[in-house]
Amino acid sequence: MPSPSAPTLESVAARAGVSRATAGRVLAGSTKVSPAAREAVLHAAAELRYVTNQAARALVTRRSGSVALVVVEPVERFFSDSYFPLVLSGAQSVLAQREVQLVLVTLSTAAERERFERYARGGHVDGAILVSVHGPDPLPDHLREAGIPVVLSGRPYDDASAVPWVSADNVGGARVAARHLLESGCRRVATVTGPMDMRVGQDRLAGFEEELRAHRRRPSRRLVATGDFSVAGGRAATEELLGRLPDLDGLFVANDLMAAGALQALAAAGRSVPGDVRVVGFDDAPLAAAATPPLTTVHQPVVEMGRELARMLLVMVDGSPAPAPVVVGTELVRRATA
Repeated sequence: MPSPSAPTLESVAARAGVSRATAGRVLAGSTKVSPAAREAVLHAAAELRYVTNQAARALVTRRSGSVALVVVEPVERFFSDSYFPLVLSGAQSVLAQREVQLVLVTLSTAAERERFERYARGGHVDGAILVSVHGPDPLPDHLREAGIPVVLSGRPYDDASAVPWVSADNVGGARVAARHLLESGCRRVATVTGPMDMRVGQDRLAGFEEELRAHRRRPSRRLVATGDFSVAGGRAATEELLGRLPDLDGLFVANDLMAAGALQALAAAGRSVPGDVRVVGFDDAPLAAAATPPLTTVHQPVVEMGRELARMLLVMVDGSPAPAPVVVGTELVRRATA
């Protein structure tokens, strides 16, 4: 119970010159008010130092005021790959403007999945951004069946999925990477792929092979080694390629972490970069510019992708239909490795 001197919703509405209902909608985070009314209410609330009672608001709106960013990987992977914190950063910047709390969740075991699904079904989150989903994972559908809005980072594994998503142009970016290697004079160009149970891995391989065909080169399994988006995976896959392709002189690696591992493998084998082998990565992660030598890579705007995921999710939380999928462009960033 507020004290007699505490500001009330009615006093905020009176100061803003709007109805109590309009003030309530603004302070509940709704976007279904005019910009002028929203600005007036927020200004009045700030002047009066009005603090929303979150528990009361939840009872009225039936919302928790929180959304989850769910990374379907072990927690160690979250901290080792800058992609995930950058997505989080972008999403958080949008959610903060709506005063929506972001809950970070990592899932790597069946028990963790079951616990999160119970938590979500219990009304503790209003929606979920899912990142790094592998294969035909049932989690998105389980959440949707529980009435929880869901968006995906990356194209879904199943083309028939109704879950909206945001992705970089992985096919186009991989084509640009392969084209750069081929036009730089590389004669034996290979690739280290991402996991094949993820569309991002499939799409970057598809783009690489499309560009080979465009240059009248025949794709071959001998030119492909599968990685797992980790430094160790990139190193092992590159060692595999060097074992069967001693004359390898161009390498497209499907993310920058694996490219760092590829540089390690090439150095250990006595192959200079870019003198003997030219290397192109994908992501333009912070480590790319700091690599030795600095890594030529394909830039994808990960922070902006995180922002777009949050914007899409908030549209659905507000009760609007699921937005159309979004594909963002990529570009080659030339540094020293190719």
